[in-house]
Amino acid sequence: MVVGQATSEMMGGWAAALQRLIDRIGWHFERPEPRRRVGRFVAGLLSEVERRNGWQLAEHAGEATPDGMQRLLYQAKWDVDAVCADVGDYVAEHLGEPDAVLVVDESGIPKKGTKSAGVAPQYCGARNTVVNCQVGVFVAYVSTRGTALVDRELYLPKGWTEDRERCLEAGIPEQVGFACKQQLAAKILARLVGRVPAGWVAADAVYGPDTWLRAWLEGRRLGYVLGIRAVDRVDVVANRGGVVQVAAGELTGQLEAAGFLRLSAGAGVQGPRWWDWARLELATPTVHGHRRWLLVRRHPTDPTELAFFMCAGPPGTPLAVLVRVEGARWGVEEAIQTAKGDAGLDHYEVRRYDAWYRHVTLSLLAAAF
Repeated sequence: MVVGQATSEMMGGWAAALQRLIDRIGWHFERPEPRRRVGRFVAGLLSEVERRNGWQLAEHAGEATPDGMQRLLYQAKWDVDAVCADVGDYVAEHLGEPDAVLVVDESGIPKKGTKSAGVAPQYCGARNTVVNCQVGVFVAYVSTRGTALVDRELYLPKGWTEDRERCLEAGIPEQVGFACKQQLAAKILARLVGRVPAGWVAADAVYGPDTWLRAWLEGRRLGYVLGIRAVDRVDVVANRGGVVQVAAGELTGQLEAAGFLRLSAGAGVQGPRWWDWARLELATPTVHGHRRWLLVRRHPTDPTELAFFMCAGPPGTPLAVLVRVEGARWGVEEAIQTAKGDAGLDHYEVRRYDAWYRHVTLSLLAAAF
């Protein structure tokens, strides 16, 4: 087979697979015109156009104006949450494993002005500072077979939810009130649990100190490895019995006595990510008989560089499993960058709340494909 023929057949297979995915979500669109256009929209997100906004997506589709693409995001009738559920199902079919990890993280998308839903001066990881931006909370599905974003929520600061006139102008429904990022994470996870196979949840220290979120996960028998700060308090057995609360950073002596092991948290850009790890069983088991641990990660050459994690899981869970789950956390950063770079996650030019969900959901679909 000649190279040109092989390439042509590969592209034909790619196009056919994409069309099958578009057909799969098509019944969520009420009319045939947006059903056809969503295929062109997603194909544009996957193209090499510089910016995946209305104008350039329209040009890629051979349309003279962006009106049709804008109607898809603003006016067409379709069930965006049902499409997002299909993204999760699609990812689970290709990457699903029973001990996969659902990884929570947020991402800031810089935006100018004050009109876009949720925009405000907020911390933006991409800029590593506070800038005017929107913040989305995302969950990635991470297994040994791959990684993909599967769900999303837009964070609305109190400055928005307490100004109903401003919300009305941005299309934010009356029933949408303030929810912290931990509550948004639980909202996403509630949609995914039982729908996609997963045994663990991982997140950074934005989410780990939240006792409500940890209790919510334990109530659903989900194991977790969640970052906490050295000052966050954990329950340990006192010398004379009973339970006392101690700052995580004050337990390094007990962890030294327990012993650190050097384990890889998974492959990085430059090979295995080697760290020293130790854990200490905490005082109180969960309501379903799971155990809780404090997990500590120490830099191999700098013993003063420590990171702390609250963990819960089945009795007898090996240390290496907790390390694997913590290592899966890097997958969400990779997935967000892939969705931004290859599927236009942050290329939208919309202001309305519903339009944000529509563009971002189609970007998740494109990135998953």
